Amino acid sequence: MDKAIALAEKAIATGDVPVGAIIVNCDGELIGSGANEREANNDPTAHAEIVAIRNATSYLQNSRLDGCTLVVTLEPCAMCAGAIAQSRISNLIFGAWDEKAGAVGSIWDVIRDPRALYKINVTSGIREKECAKLLTQFFEGQR
Repeated sequence: MDKAIALAEKAIATGDVPVGAIIVNCDGELIGSGANEREANNDPTAHAEIVAIRNATSYLQNSRLDGCTLVVTLEPCAMCAGAIAQSRISNLIFGAWDEKAGAVGSIWDVIRDPRALYKINVTSGIREKECAKLLTQFFEGQR
């Protein structure tokens, strides 16, 4: 989570919401990372999770991330939850809950829906206060 938080902090410089994500393989090797790049790249799909997934699949030269773990500072939205499922990530770890757009338990639960094709292990609330503080400070600065 340290690396994901550091990435989230860097996103602030580009005016992006501070969310960071990393992907490690089953050996713990970092194979992908990303921060929100929506504002930096004028791309509404450039969420931290999507950027990290793109990096990891490029690194592996494979669209499937079986056995990999995604660590992200904020609960994924519906778009990211869908991408996580489609990439077949095995484990998801996230920090802060997203009460407005979260799709791993807050608003929806896309990943753990019993009809989902792939089962993903989810661990939530890891360094929740620290991850939430980044977001709170960012949005206070926007007002």
